[in-house]
Amino acid sequence: MRIAVLQFTHETVTFLPNDTTLEDFVYPGSPTGGEALLATDPKGYMGGFVQVAREYEGVDLVGITSPLWPRTGIGSGWVTREAFERFLGVMLSELRAETAFDGIYLALHGAMGVRGVPRPEAEIARRVREVVGSGIPMTATFDPHGNEDAEFLRHADMAFAVKYFPHYDMHLQGQRAARMLVRTIRGGFRPAHRTISVPVIAPTVVMWTGAPPWSDLVQRALVWEAREPDVFVNVFFGFPWSDVPDAGMAIQVLTNGDPDLADRVARDMASWTWRHREALVSSVAIHPMRDGVARAAQAVREGAAPVVLADYSDRSGRATWLLAEVLAQDLARTLVGTVAAPEVLRRLLAGGVKAGDAFDEAVGGPVEGEDDPSAGSPVRVTGTVLSVAEATAGRGSGDVWLCVGFGQGNVLVLSPYLVQIMEPSELWTLGLDAADFDVVAIKSRVHFRRGFDDSGYARTILLVEPPEPFLGTVHLDALAYENLRLGDYYPYGSPAFDAA
Repeated sequence: MRIAVLQFTHETVTFLPNDTTLEDFVYPGSPTGGEALLATDPKGYMGGFVQVAREYEGVDLVGITSPLWPRTGIGSGWVTREAFERFLGVMLSELRAETAFDGIYLALHGAMGVRGVPRPEAEIARRVREVVGSGIPMTATFDPHGNEDAEFLRHADMAFAVKYFPHYDMHLQGQRAARMLVRTIRGGFRPAHRTISVPVIAPTVVMWTGAPPWSDLVQRALVWEAREPDVFVNVFFGFPWSDVPDAGMAIQVLTNGDPDLADRVARDMASWTWRHREALVSSVAIHPMRDGVARAAQAVREGAAPVVLADYSDRSGRATWLLAEVLAQDLARTLVGTVAAPEVLRRLLAGGVKAGDAFDEAVGGPVEGEDDPSAGSPVRVTGTVLSVAEATAGRGSGDVWLCVGFGQGNVLVLSPYLVQIMEPSELWTLGLDAADFDVVAIKSRVHFRRGFDDSGYARTILLVEPPEPFLGTVHLDALAYENLRLGDYYPYGSPAFDAA
């Protein structure tokens, strides 16, 4: 049983001014294929898929040369058509050159935005299908923030999307994809599916599945999966920062040869989502930046530290609003991680910067020549370089970050790109000590709860936003959409919807 394994993932913030280019996908380790591709992300989709697939005797996994996440992470905009065509072309060429496959696995995301390609993941599936022909089972894994309508499953057979945010079940969904692909190849599973798009669009910061109503939505999907054998429910939350025509929420149900059951479950899930639409888009308290920083100081005085200040809105990584407010309110023992400052880093690293050197630089703010008010203004920080260290945070691995001490026991971490710090350990491995800080200020929406909330680290968590509706705003009507009409979605219009 030969299964081809391919990957092409990006969560594209199409409103950012910098495109995601071919070069952004090319760095040591990317692209990759063979066993190297199969060994990527052992705790994620790929790791789960490979683990279960190899539990079956006689399964041969063939890693097709694929790009990994771009080095810019989600700190870049539209994927260029050149990059999309180049890497997809390489994958298709290898598929043609190999002997016949019995199955296909696609490790995708769902919120990739490609210039000139309205539905990139569906296009990937369509072109792979053209190469391998009909009758070859094809499955995929997705992020819950995928923008997916019914088009993908016109070409593929199955899809398995993560249910939790933070994404705790990536490995599990990879396992499911492998198990069901093998069953389908052997004839024991006959995929039947139904997808219903629900005209609701929401900022990702409200989608925390650790509390109602999003936890209730996930639980309803889990109940259907528990009560009906071989039913799998995907809830696509949508990704509003990707200006694509299939944005918004969607329900997708997979069954074993029972389209009527798939339809019934999908209609139930879609109806529940629509009935609770008001709560879904308004479930999280967000504080103005100034008020949030003041609340953090108050929490410290009252013994409710450590405090996490999470700036959900920064999509470029260069925003200085939170750093500026920390300075303005003279917070002490505060760790700010991170501000993207690639130009400063390049210059200092080229000059041989080292721990102990004086630091006096303007950091952050928009790229020279670009109009990006969401980044704020450059902020001058004066202090001392504490460390020059290789990052270990997610896709920051291999990049060199700078830690700068300033003020009353404060530390600023500079990185070359936007970074969502998800685990406190990602900061402590830079040579910092948790005991030295009362406040940790980060750029994240929900992912940080994995390490700062669910672990019990933070006693106080405050989500904050800058004074205007910039790029990462919860006020989506402040964004210049071109490929969708915001009025077609709740809460920005009054769309008619009937799951029946």
